[in-house]
Parts: sequence; structure tokens; C-alpha cells
Amino acid sequence: MKVLVSDNLSPKGIEILKKAGLEVDVKTGMGPDELKSVIGQYSGLVIRSATKVTADVIEAATSLKVIGRAGSGLDNVDRAAATKKGIVVMNTPGGNTITTAEHTIALLFSMARLIPQASGSMKQGIWDKKRFMGVELFNKTLGIVGMGNIGSQVAKKARGLEMNILAYDPFLSDEKAAELGVEKVSVEDLFKRSDFITVHTPLTPETKELINKKSISIMKNGVRIINCARGGIVNEKDLYEALVSGKVAGAALDVFMKEPPEDYGLCKLDGVVCTPHLGAATKEAQENVATAVAEQVSDYLIHGIIRNAVNFPSIPQDQVPLLTPYLTLAERMGSFGSQLFESGVSEITIEYRGKAAELNTAPITIAALKGFLSPILEETVNYVNAPYIAKERGIEVREMKSADSGDYQSMICLRLKGPKENYLCGTLFSRKDPRIIRVDGYPVEISPEGTMLFLSNKDKPGVIGSIGSVLGKEGINIARMFFGRESEGGMAISVVSVDSPLSPALLEEVKRLPNILSVKQVQL
Repeated sequence: MKVLVSDNLSPKGIEILKKAGLEVDVKTGMGPDELKSVIGQYSGLVIRSATKVTADVIEAATSLKVIGRAGSGLDNVDRAAATKKGIVVMNTPGGNTITTAEHTIALLFSMARLIPQASGSMKQGIWDKKRFMGVELFNKTLGIVGMGNIGSQVAKKARGLEMNILAYDPFLSDEKAAELGVEKVSVEDLFKRSDFITVHTPLTPETKELINKKSISIMKNGVRIINCARGGIVNEKDLYEALVSGKVAGAALDVFMKEPPEDYGLCKLDGVVCTPHLGAATKEAQENVATAVAEQVSDYLIHGIIRNAVNFPSIPQDQVPLLTPYLTLAERMGSFGSQLFESGVSEITIEYRGKAAELNTAPITIAALKGFLSPILEETVNYVNAPYIAKERGIEVREMKSADSGDYQSMICLRLKGPKENYLCGTLFSRKDPRIIRVDGYPVEISPEGTMLFLSNKDKPGVIGSIGSVLGKEGINIARMFFGRESEGGMAISVVSVDSPLSPALLEEVKRLPNILSVKQVQL
């Protein structure tokens, strides 16, 4: 079997592939047309971030069985197209954890002591001690948004600097917070109390432009902000204005909304330290992810062993046709519930009813956990590590089975417990038509796909018309609408599927409409 390595990969990774008995071609720097012209002859494709594996490339990949990404991010792979074609997509979560955490701390020091600026001045032959007055890290408060692998490592290192650490993560348990030596707070509290703020989350609808004009306004005067996570979490225009006004004293950025940036104005400000996406750029990290992806690709192609797959669980081949529709349903229900749940969850119960109770439920439970954890962790959670991550975060997972499924042949229900409790049920209308049929006390028939607005509202005339008017005015098309209510004139929920996501400003406008109590944007 042949494997194509289309991006720069450590020689150690290529050596592993060859030793496994695979024929390896290294062809870097190919354009889309050239990649499409050659991909049909390969069983495996190993990439980093440069190669764009689009739906067109996947369509041309007539023999491809696996795509391996040396790294965690998969923004450059059309996972839906790969899954539809039965191609396993793997990444290497954790391979750059230490490196990225160390880079965060390096930027923290550089920003606090103006090291790059002072070094640049010296290189120009200028000795100017007064200009580069810094601040100490000792006893300062560091706010960490996102306590996954990287955020947790940053916390451990910051404790060694004797900093006070605040942490925001919806899935961080009290026990885990105590173990890490951090104070668990709301994101608003973190913004208000922190001297330094660092973000370590994926880019999702909930985290997009999390740091913006409004959130900056509640921060301390002289706050300093670090982003080594994803471009787009910080609104760069709002950060620029806050730096110019002096509200924000400094910023350290490794990632940008566009890479490379179209406008380097933000980077040129005196208080800003910038690096060109170097979070994973160490020899050790590149060797770690290269060897990991090579071993994973080899194991799958030679032995059929799936590890760190983001689109397939490890299940016997003969069970795949039967279980796949339920895996899809469970994962989408988990993701849907996660994006509605507003507080830390301590327990997830997956209930299998009717014919669903007769299945091999273990991979379905893992699919539900992956769906639930992915909106926060995204690239670092997969079918292999989802149970481990849930346990690490103090989430107790239970299964229940019952022959009774009411009016349906089979049904899966999720019960999410924390300070509050949410409950949702789903079924299959056909093998390719998963539906969510209950959300808390409301019967519904939701097709869980794409971008949706989940609204809690009063059951009054004009609600739907007002939503349609606001969206229509902004050119956003409504694809489908689903409704559920307790009783006539009482409380209700509305789910509106739209063809494109709403901006934060437009979401706020929808929230202000009469009889609307709350709005959540959900993306599946």
C-alpha cells in the first residue's frame, strides 16, 4: 500500500511508515489540482496544516482509507466528506501540549518585561532603560479560559511563578480545580479580576470574538491579554482600540484571524508581542506528532487498528452498518445538549430504550460523550479518549436500558446533571434521518444538523414573524422551524435552522424581541 506525505514531516515519521512495509512518497508544496491528480493511487495521506483536503480532493481519492494529521487542528480537512466516503480521519492530540504551554509562558514573560522591544532597541544601538519598564508576575492574577490539556499545563507552570490563578471552563469539576490549584469562576468574574488573561479554547460559535469591546470594558485597566489558541477568539479591531486607549496595557499573540495578517497595524503597536503561529514549532513537538501519526496510520493500514480517529469509533466491521445511524444520533444529541447546558456537568446518563437497548451500546455511549465534549475541546477529543476526558473532568457516566420506548421503536435519551438538569431524547425516523424528539418537558421534532437558534419564549402570536423579519432584514435564510410548548399561551421553545450563522450583534437583536426569554446559537 502507498502513503502520500504532502507536508513537511520529521524524517522519524517517514522512517516508521517505511519500516511498517508501506511505500511512501513525499511530495510537498502541491497545489489543489496536482493533489487531485495523484491522490487516487494512495491508501493513506499524511498532512500537517498546509495541505487542504477538500471535498473535491476526497472525491478524487478512490483508494484512500485514512487521513493522518500530524497535529491536533483539522480545519484543513473536510471531515464530513471523508466520513461519508468511509475514510478514517486521525489527529495527534497532546503531541504539542507542552510546547504550546511553554510558548504561552514565554509570551507572558516577554509581554510583562517588554523583552522583544528592548532587544530590538539594543540591536539598533540604543541604550534606553527608562523606556522599557515592566511588571512582575509574582502575586499577579492570571485568568485562564479553557482548562483542557494546554490550559492545565499553563496553570501548573504559572503556579511555579507564584501567580494567583482563576479558571473558567464549563466542564471543570470542583475536584479537578482543587487538584490544579486554581479558583473556578465564571468568565465574567475572570475578566473582572485578572491582571493577565490567556485563552486556550477551540474556535466555536461560543468562543468566537469572546474577547471583544464589551468583554474588555469589564476588565481591569492595564490588563494584558495572550492568545496562543485560535485566531478569531480575540476581536483584533477591538483589541487594537483598547491598546491605543490604554485600557489594555499589552497583548501577546501567536494566532490571528487571517494568517498571515492582511494588516500588521496591531503587531506594530508598542505594547504588542507577536509570533507567526509558533505554538507547536519546536523540534520535540514536531517529532512527537510525526512519530504518533506515522504509528497510527501504519497500525490502521496494516492491522486495522483505529486510534485517535475523530470520525469513527473502534467497533467491529460487521457492526458498522447497524450502529452508524445510532452513533450519528448520539453524537449530535451530545453536542446539542452541550451547547444548551450552561453550567458544569457532574453526571451524564445515557438511556437506551426499545430496540436501542438490544444494541452494542458501548460505542454509542462514547459517541454521545464525544459529541458533548467536542464543542469545548474540539480537536483534542475523539472516540478513543472521550471516556478518559470525562472521567478526568469529574463527570460520572451511566447507562440505563429499558424495553419501553413509548410510541417509538427505539429511543436514546441523555440526562445531564449539574446545578441544573437537562433532558433530551432522540430517535431515528429512518437510517439517515436522526431526530431530537424531546427537550426537557417539550415534545419536538428537530433535525439536528447545521446552524440552529434555540429560543425559549412565551407562546404568543407574532414571535415567529418577528424572528423572520429580523433574519430576513439581514439576508439570513430560514431552512426549517420546529416548535414545542407546555400548553397554549404558556412557555415554549422554538428551534430555527438557518443557512448561515448569526453575528453576536444580530443574536443580541433577536434576544431583545418581544416574548423572547433566551437565545442560544447551536452548530452541529
